[in-house]
Amino acid sequence: MGRLAGKVILVTGAGAGQGAAAAGLFASEGARLVVTDVADGAAEHVAERIRACGGDAIALRHDVSDEAGWAEAVGRAVATFGALHGLVNNAGTISRRRIADITLDDWRRVLDVNLTSALLGIKHAAPAMRDAGGGSIVNVSSTAGLTAHEDPAYTASKWGLRGLTKTAAVELAPDGIRVNSIHPGQITGTSFFSGSSPERVEAARRAVPLGRPGTPEESAELVLFLLSDAAAYVSGAEIAIDGGYVAGGLAFMRQQMRAALATDGREP
Repeated sequence: MGRLAGKVILVTGAGAGQGAAAAGLFASEGARLVVTDVADGAAEHVAERIRACGGDAIALRHDVSDEAGWAEAVGRAVATFGALHGLVNNAGTISRRRIADITLDDWRRVLDVNLTSALLGIKHAAPAMRDAGGGSIVNVSSTAGLTAHEDPAYTASKWGLRGLTKTAAVELAPDGIRVNSIHPGQITGTSFFSGSSPERVEAARRAVPLGRPGTPEESAELVLFLLSDAAAYVSGAEIAIDGGYVAGGLAFMRQQMRAALATDGREP
């Protein structure tokens, strides 16, 4: 019996990266999956891999900013598997624009995908979870939801997701629904790594006390715990999975700066 045996889980943004790793892990732990992604064919590819390994999964092309799409996704989950027990709001995007350069369209797009989508997902999934006797929702935020980040739209959306999580945790508790947020730092296989220079990636690595980025599989293990009955008393939590990045803060960065100055032969 796996840790998610008998549970039906819906994962958004499941076509690659953290979402794909999570879906595969959940299936290996006995869950039946609804995997969604906005990219054509991406979710189906993940679902095919799960079925090839003996799991049970269906795929949907899903624009998470569209409310009708949420009604369809939740409806398909219940129609196919008879219930819905878990939701992972993993889909996300980034603008990579600073305050002086961002357009209103960029701002709205990021908030729609990263924040409004989670609201819609919770709104439509909660009644199905209540009917199933309760469930668990995990919102994938970011360390940008715990501290500053150079992208204002991304930062605002991830801080907003953190607040939405806490409100939902309180509101849905009477229905037996737990809601938590995770806050990944640098994770391999994400858009940060694929869209960044080697120098940028190295600078990010040096800012992490553990000295390395995390992996999608490590992030997936945290989400698995929160979905499972092992986390039955965990709700409203915000959990950083960042190698100590946020905890290290300014003190760790000062240590790194002193070490760099000493290496350059300057007075630390």
